[in-house]
Amino acid sequence: MRAMIFEAVGRPLRQVERRTPSAGPGELLLKVHACGVCRTDLHLLDGEVEIASPPRVLGHQIVATVVPDGDAEQDAGQATEQEPGGGAAAAGGRRVGVPWLGWTCGECVYCLSGRENLCLRARFTGRDIDGGYAEYTVADERFCFPIPEGFPDLQAAPLLCAGLIGYRCLRMCGDAERVGFYGFGAAAHILIQVCRSRGQEVFAFTRPGDHKAQAFALELGAVWAGGSDESPPEELEAAIIFAPDGSLVPLALRALARGGTVVCGGIFMSDIPAFPYSALWEERVVRSVANLTRADAEEFLALAPRVPVRTTVSEYRLEDANDALADLRAGRFSGGAVIVP
Repeated sequence: MRAMIFEAVGRPLRQVERRTPSAGPGELLLKVHACGVCRTDLHLLDGEVEIASPPRVLGHQIVATVVPDGDAEQDAGQATEQEPGGGAAAAGGRRVGVPWLGWTCGECVYCLSGRENLCLRARFTGRDIDGGYAEYTVADERFCFPIPEGFPDLQAAPLLCAGLIGYRCLRMCGDAERVGFYGFGAAAHILIQVCRSRGQEVFAFTRPGDHKAQAFALELGAVWAGGSDESPPEELEAAIIFAPDGSLVPLALRALARGGTVVCGGIFMSDIPAFPYSALWEERVVRSVANLTRADAEEFLALAPRVPVRTTVSEYRLEDANDALADLRAGRFSGGAVIVP
């Protein structure tokens, strides 16, 4: 099979031909149809999040079909062309999604208390387990989720991290009626649709001068959009920071009403600069969100078709994965990017 592999920090991914993996007990062999590109992949490339045992296949927003009996050779002989629009096409297989959280121990204090996202021995797709920048991959069946009907492969892929992690962030905002999104990319363009369905108002903050992203936010229903260096016209009750920029934390705090919450939604963020205690006082809260639970996935994937969520994606071929990552870094597209093997 073809795969794009990470070999070392600072190097581009390299396309290789490698043996198709075999599924072990409790695992599924999957034929990949689409894999979303995530900012976490950039953090892995840059060494900000460590890959302990390279080489590794990145990618953790996988839409795939289960290969019957785990036989890739049989699947290759029976496969038909993918239906227009991205329907599931592998012969005989059910369609599933694979997220960032790929395995948990089920035994530690966190797993036993309903907090498997904090599992002490957790393994993550595309970091500790080979991911979806390949034609086939293997995943723990417990962490594979049915894709809702009505979502073609390309449009489903961003739901599996941008949607899931973003939704967990939104839950941490409680009943806030006015929510600020700092960084308007894959996660924000999904969450704004959830917020609108609930009657919440969204204020979008982008890189200063990024009028294209601001227009995209307004098109999706933001009540206001501006640069991250601007103050919103009203105090926010909560803010979610998607951009990995620690300097946004004090800015978001200053935009909050009393008792408001700032949620940091990334796996990595640059250092947060010092800020006066007065910015935090009056029971404001700063917190992070880490990973996801299977309950998050089940809840959000049931909610998405009811909203209904519609994703905006840019499509890239597998061999163009480095271009997709470069375009993500530079902010050259709206919404999400998806790689198609």
